[in-house]
Amino acid sequence: MPSLKISITEPAHVCSYRVLYGDTDAGGVVYNANYLRFFELARSSFMRHYASSYKEIEDAGFILPVVETYLRYKAPARYDDLLTIKTSMQQISNYSWRFNHHVLLTASDKLLVKGFTVHACVNKTGKLAKLPPEYLVRIAAVASAPAP
Repeated sequence: MPSLKISITEPAHVCSYRVLYGDTDAGGVVYNANYLRFFELARSSFMRHYASSYKEIEDAGFILPVVETYLRYKAPARYDDLLTIKTSMQQISNYSWRFNHHVLLTASDKLLVKGFTVHACVNKTGKLAKLPPEYLVRIAAVASAPAP
């Protein structure tokens, strides 16, 4: 398979999450690192919808560890807020994927946090490996999928 690089700018997948009391800190707002968990929830949902579950990828002998993250906090989320998490895949290559995330307050569509995660593909021994073509083909189809 030739080298693959795809860029997607529109949200490709949307999921919801209601903030639990345990997600908040002493200040009554969502603890900053919990947004990475929200990104994981959305990314797993995205993958299950467009390519396959992470379990299937792991069963095929590959792991997709996070190798880079970025978060930009714009406004806090609080206990019991309903959040909308929009996830898109900005870039795909043979060895890595970048997911963009936007966390919004569902009631007002106010942007709370934006960020991204980059994932490398490694085999079970931890060596960098090419993503299997069957997953790349499924993800490439997202480029032509309509935004939600």
